[in-house]
Amino acid sequence: MIAPPLSGPVATIKKYAKYAINRYRKLHIFGKLFIWSVVIFYICMGVFVVVMKPARIAQFLYDKARILASTRFGWLALGGAFVLVSFPPLIGHTTLITLCGFAYGMKGFYIGAAGSVVGSALAFVVLRLLFSKRLHAWSSQNQKWQALESVVTAKGLPLVVLIRISPFPPWVYSNSLFASIEAVKLWQFVVATFCVFPKILLHTFIGSKIAALSDGDQRGHMDTRTKILNGLLVGGGILIAIFASWTVYNLVQGHIRHLEGFPPEVDEAAAEAIEEYDEDAPLLSPTTTRE
Repeated sequence: MIAPPLSGPVATIKKYAKYAINRYRKLHIFGKLFIWSVVIFYICMGVFVVVMKPARIAQFLYDKARILASTRFGWLALGGAFVLVSFPPLIGHTTLITLCGFAYGMKGFYIGAAGSVVGSALAFVVLRLLFSKRLHAWSSQNQKWQALESVVTAKGLPLVVLIRISPFPPWVYSNSLFASIEAVKLWQFVVATFCVFPKILLHTFIGSKIAALSDGDQRGHMDTRTKILNGLLVGGGILIAIFASWTVYNLVQGHIRHLEGFPPEVDEAAAEAIEEYDEDAPLLSPTTTRE
């Protein structure tokens, strides 16, 4: 008797751990050196935090954030950063949103929301214009991608929204994913991006609460109950973000795999095209074809 497949967070963790190991093994020696350089960097950062003490580092970051917020065009600098991290292979969209909340409080939501829409729209247009010929050559020989395009063409905006709010592929690769699907129009992509606003609001809130705990002066005026409450709000917000991301991803994958009007193999191929997008990446990979 064949054991039923694992489901839930444990299965998801095992799946992506195996995926990460396989990707690492395929890397060139310079790629592996880069990975280990990043690991060593974070180890050094951890040691630095322990030596310098978290409170001092948090206060330093808070002071710099206040300088950014008081700068006349600080919001514009953050907006430019959102544009940059919307283009692969750069990352850091969620970190920037949290920074908006850290520096500007809940008002940072407007900067994060506007920067996300403008940055992703620019990435969509630029990638599509620059790589349209490459996309034609690649998609004509990839069955999974053809399945995904046929599904998105048939289901339209609702499916685009579902894929957009899913945490995988990540923000920057999601931008290139939709730029790669010719059936997706710019206005559909922008509307779908608006649906990411609740996530932006949540991470802005987390950033604002971290800022309140980072400033020694504000902490000094808090009683123990308020400090605990703010800590719980930060931790709860992070847990909500993780749980919501995992739930949405599984719902989206389940929905795509059981779409009406398509053979099961087409649904499965479309779902796999999304899961394996960073491997395939028709606008980013060094080869234009892939079997």
